Amino acid sequence: MRGFVLLETLLLTTGLGLWLRLADCEVGGKTDVRRPNFVVVLADDMGWGDLGANVGESKDTVQLDKMAAEGMRFVDFHAAASTCSPSRASLLTGRLGIRNGVTHNFAVTSVGGLPLNETTLAEVLREAGYATGVIGKWHLGHAGPYHPNFRGFDYYFGIPYSHDMGCTDTPGYNWPPCPPCPRAPGSPSHRVKDCYTDVAVPLFENLRIVEQPVNLTRLADQYVQKSAEFIHRARERGVPFLLYLAPAAMHVPLPVTQGEASGLGPYRAGLQELDRMLSCIKDLVDAVGRGTTLLWFSGDNGPWAQKCQLAGSVGPFLGAWQTRQGGSAAKQTTWEGGHRVPAFAYWPGHIPANVTSPALLSSLDIFPTLVSLAGARLPSWRSYDGLDVSEVLLGHSQMGHKVLLHPNSGAAGPPGDLQAVRIVAYKALHLTGGAEACDKTSGPQRHHNPPLIFNLARDPSEGEALDPESPEYQMVLPQLSTALDTVLRDVAADNISTADYTRDPGSVPCCDPLAVACRCPNPDL
Repeated sequence: MRGFVLLETLLLTTGLGLWLRLADCEVGGKTDVRRPNFVVVLADDMGWGDLGANVGESKDTVQLDKMAAEGMRFVDFHAAASTCSPSRASLLTGRLGIRNGVTHNFAVTSVGGLPLNETTLAEVLREAGYATGVIGKWHLGHAGPYHPNFRGFDYYFGIPYSHDMGCTDTPGYNWPPCPPCPRAPGSPSHRVKDCYTDVAVPLFENLRIVEQPVNLTRLADQYVQKSAEFIHRARERGVPFLLYLAPAAMHVPLPVTQGEASGLGPYRAGLQELDRMLSCIKDLVDAVGRGTTLLWFSGDNGPWAQKCQLAGSVGPFLGAWQTRQGGSAAKQTTWEGGHRVPAFAYWPGHIPANVTSPALLSSLDIFPTLVSLAGARLPSWRSYDGLDVSEVLLGHSQMGHKVLLHPNSGAAGPPGDLQAVRIVAYKALHLTGGAEACDKTSGPQRHHNPPLIFNLARDPSEGEALDPESPEYQMVLPQLSTALDTVLRDVAADNISTADYTRDPGSVPCCDPLAVACRCPNPDL
């Protein structure tokens, strides 16, 4: 039967029901309440406008909206990059790609990943006594020492990269459509754009491939089950935990869900499935002991506009200046729709409820903030781009970043190059370009000297740049230029890393090289 496993059934079948029902009474574990548990949820390609609480009209994120209402919703929250690998690397290191070396995506055949001399959030918290687990999409290197089990995570269950980077037997929805994995020797290899049947998407549990190709239709259920098991193990050990949960949604292909029967369409059905999944995760952490776990939700970048009806909404952040030139102003760009993402924090009894924070924040801030709340220390031999925003979370401040920079993530210029800088409501873009749009256009790359400057308070759609001759422009230009120069000087003096983007077909994860599409034996198929 397709669809979500009810939480009660899941807890009983995994033997966790009694433990979770009695967790508030401290039965089944001895958690140190002075150190909170952490759940960091990173949705894939979910647009700012996909969260109903942001736009006030969606019925697809009812549970997420409820969590946001019971906590603090961030309306000016940004991914550290507008594509997958750089965004994830920055979240786990608190450092922009220009420092940590991850400036663009890793491939199925990549031999490298997040540089080994970079310290991850998991490594710091594990050293501080936390149990650490990552469930979901990794995309920071799968070969050798780049695997998550060697980057500070005690436990890993998930896929090593995006779930469209290889074939599955349940391809679901993609644009253009993709075929399932071949089953017989000699089956044709499909090279339709974004469809690759040479190797199937694998599902890992720690270092072992447990399923290949992964069954996308049951992946969300498995993620909830494995999250429950991980939390239970941490409770039995009497230690706090970090769970980094990176669902496949909303990236394509979207697996067929029970919402399809309601005629919602693939994207809305997938969004509702994500909503149900994260509602189960909230129930899990509340059962551990309400108020003992901080849950921080955000997206990894904006929606993938070239996927047309299978892409999400940027809300009011249209990047209208760019779209008039052609191309998309969402994922892979430095326009607001590329990096302004839905986000909220839920921590009953600590974070004030029903608060909308206007603070300028970033996924870069998750690393230093959680380290601070855990009573641990940041490594001292490098600089960080993230801030400890504990005071914002606790309702004591609205002070976020004074300056925030946005790197190129694919649409124009060198990968990782800092092309946009933000101060208060003002944003300067030195290089612009559009990503591929649904209509197949890509906007031209354009250098701007002096830069384009937008006042986002008046013009969130980035439709009309300020007149360079205006007093307003002349007032803010020196501040924006100085801010960018200051960061670049700091980077030049920092301990920076270089990622290995070498490719080798031998790096493809494959459980059985002799089987078609590396097929693992699976009794359910």
